[in-house]
Amino acid sequence: MTNAHIADAFDLIGDILDFKGENPFRVRAYRNASRTIRDYPESLAAMVELGKEKLKAIEGIGDDLAAKIMTLVQTGSLPQLEDLKAQVPESVLALLRIPGVGPRKAAALHKELGIKTLAELKAACDAGKVQKLKGFGVKTEQIILQGMSIAEQAHQRMYWAEANQIVADLREHMADCRSIEQLEFTGSYRRGKETIGDLDILVVSDDVNQVMDRLGKYPEITQTLARGDTKMSIRVASGLQIDLRVVPAESFGAALQYFTGSKEHNVILRGMAKDKGLKINEWGVFRVKGDKEERIAGASEKEVYDTLKLPVFPPELREGRREFEWAASGKLPELITEKDIRGDLHMHTTATDGSASIEEMVAAARARGLAYIAITDHSQRVSMARGLNPQRVLEQWAEIDNIREKLPKGFTLLKGIECDILEKGGMDLPDDVLAQADWVIASIHYGQKQPRQQITERILGAIENPHVSMVAHPTGRLLNRREAYEVDLDAVFAAAKKHGKLLELNANPQRLDLNDVYCAAARQHGIPIVINTDAHSPDGLEMLRYGILQARRAGLTKDDVANTRTWVQMKKLVGKK
Repeated sequence: MTNAHIADAFDLIGDILDFKGENPFRVRAYRNASRTIRDYPESLAAMVELGKEKLKAIEGIGDDLAAKIMTLVQTGSLPQLEDLKAQVPESVLALLRIPGVGPRKAAALHKELGIKTLAELKAACDAGKVQKLKGFGVKTEQIILQGMSIAEQAHQRMYWAEANQIVADLREHMADCRSIEQLEFTGSYRRGKETIGDLDILVVSDDVNQVMDRLGKYPEITQTLARGDTKMSIRVASGLQIDLRVVPAESFGAALQYFTGSKEHNVILRGMAKDKGLKINEWGVFRVKGDKEERIAGASEKEVYDTLKLPVFPPELREGRREFEWAASGKLPELITEKDIRGDLHMHTTATDGSASIEEMVAAARARGLAYIAITDHSQRVSMARGLNPQRVLEQWAEIDNIREKLPKGFTLLKGIECDILEKGGMDLPDDVLAQADWVIASIHYGQKQPRQQITERILGAIENPHVSMVAHPTGRLLNRREAYEVDLDAVFAAAKKHGKLLELNANPQRLDLNDVYCAAARQHGIPIVINTDAHSPDGLEMLRYGILQARRAGLTKDDVANTRTWVQMKKLVGKK
């Protein structure tokens, strides 16, 4: 059982409790625990074997939650959750997947209109019944209709971060099969896409049945969909389909290249091969002479690409965009790596909605080898997170001044704030306060359904503010949950370039905002990207890897990312005086 599965269970408990109108503090406890578990870098299932005390050592996990984790891992279910699910029709829980329909709105729909299914909800929206409910209105009804397609997609695709946990479990599970000579995961997972529809495993082995038997014993398996001579398909508890292919050693490289994709990359590659009298498929590279085919490569990806005098493209670049153009000019970018990052400039503490103190975030950052961080708790507009008013901001910065005096040389702690851009425009805190910060993030959390021009003008106004350093998660999307808001990014790029401001790639796997295409566009505009974790706990700093993966898909190098520089060098990039 993965951390994501455990987190999902706690999220569902919180949602049902909220749906039933239970104590909000109890609801918040489960949601905070879910976030902690989802971000935690180690497998909780493995920790269960070491006992409850090991789990209780995790920040925010007490005796009760540790016991529930142990029960969930050891039995595959949780009595409390099963009891709660029995109290709410299963079809009603599907409503919770729709952006714009939280537990309380779902409860209102169920109680006031008797809605139990997505089909009933759509019919009620089409009939104009939903907009008549107290607290809904025409706009909410439209948001619900738009969100239903997102809910369907969310059911089909999984975050890369969650798929990566399954991959780690599968690697460990399959390692006990001694007949496996080579094993790699391919497809969109290997290319680092934001969400994954399925997983593909490629294996070389002299005992196909032993390999398939081993996969069939994977603890999370719920169904064997097919089993043939060289291919086997299973479905696991999360609903994810996993396809296993066993290929000869001489074809492994060709199959790895072929099944990694993308389709667009492979179409270009096959076209180049055809122009040279070659054929490339999953079995190898063949020289074609009339009706005869001579196999010339295929054991490794290098062999395959060498036949066309091409480099082995990093999997993240294989999207049929600019990779072949870069290769032809000899300018294939040296992609950024996690070790290139020197600082993290977006994180939260217990002052707002984080789970750790400033000192604990500093310790975690230093343990990761970072040279600087900015503490950027929410401003007052984000009332649900106990956002900071001017007095509390200044008190926190005074605390940071005191902590700085105790820090060793070589590490810099910055006074920062994530300051909301107000719905009417302008910043959530006065300029005389923002002027005292080392680092000011501007972000939108409210009014995300405003017209494109209005949202664009709000962001442009923030960029023009002399105290703002960076715009966070610039399109506001939440993968599988909320579409990006309407914004003219060309205008945002132009303004950022003009005023010397930076844009964020938020590494949270539910955001990854800016996306890879927009990160590449920012690079074209000459705007350095800042890759931040937006961590709400020490473990949240681990999310950096997801942002790095996204940056690599955009073709970004070390030079394209601002926080690969020292803090002294960073300050020179930002237009703030």
